[in-house]
Amino acid sequence: MREALVAAAFRLFLERGYEQTTVDDIVSLAGVGRRSFFRYFPSKEDVVFPDHERCLADMTAFLAARDREHEPVRRVCDAARLVLGMYAENPSFSVQRYRLTKQVPGLRAYELSVVWRYERALAEYLRDRFAGRPDGTLRADVIAAAVVAAHNNALRSWLRSDGLGDPGAAVDHALGHVQNTFGRAAGPGPARPPIGPLPAADADDVVVLVCRRDAPLWRVVRELEEAVGRA
Repeated sequence: MREALVAAAFRLFLERGYEQTTVDDIVSLAGVGRRSFFRYFPSKEDVVFPDHERCLADMTAFLAARDREHEPVRRVCDAARLVLGMYAENPSFSVQRYRLTKQVPGLRAYELSVVWRYERALAEYLRDRFAGRPDGTLRADVIAAAVVAAHNNALRSWLRSDGLGDPGAAVDHALGHVQNTFGRAAGPGPARPPIGPLPAADADDVVVLVCRRDAPLWRVVRELEEAVGRA
């Protein structure tokens, strides 16, 4: 029933447009009543993002396991990969949703609220791990924001490519920047082993970022992300 409602909704969104499609239209095409729709989805917006509640619950449970053997930054990066797995389960649907969300301002706002909930879950886990440490709360919030930014940068690049290529490799590469930046000194647990010497690179492969010594970490991460995106 749930999958039938999602399929009917997206068929109508593509044919008529999101704003022109009503809940009554969706249940009529799916052959069910309005009560059945609202049993699964609180609103029309929720049918566009049918798996986020499940994924958020999975992430929360993963973090609640409190595996102290894992370095905390690595742990939140692994948690972010659960979100990637949700998108990669059905690439064509994920690409369709991405295109639809770009076209509808209300859906973009809804998506931002969902992203914020993921970021909050990561930050709450890190705040607990960094409790009692200098700037523990600040560090937790900065790292959580960096994880979300890195994950979403790679994810959206994959969606813009119509779901071609390996999203896992792209997300691993992006999250690697976060682990290398924050993992070693971010908290308790074994340090992540160094990557080792970088291979020789052409001039086009090198990005040099100049910033003030007292620049906040969130700004450095954002400027680095923008510089890499332009490279």
